[in-house]
Amino acid sequence: MLYLVRMDVAIPTDLPAAEADAVKAREKDYSQRLQRDGRWVHLWRVVGEYANYSVFDVAGNDELHEILAGLPLFPYMSISVTPLAAHPSRI
Repeated sequence: MLYLVRMDVAIPTDLPAAEADAVKAREKDYSQRLQRDGRWVHLWRVVGEYANYSVFDVAGNDELHEILAGLPLFPYMSISVTPLAAHPSRI
């Protein structure tokens, strides 16, 4: 199943810089592993915001929830999920 996911990140300003950097490094590693194995199909930055739009290709809701909850930045995110279906006009 395909899902469009918007992730808005709000790291607390009082989080020590070293800790924030460590979380971001773990996030990068985690996301790149998922991209390499084909489950995180697209990752696009939203211009001017600390946010992204991503497309995931996973078995279903439970797998997507597990992936998103495993994101190191998950505690600092607001996430919206839209399930996608094929459009009848697509070629």
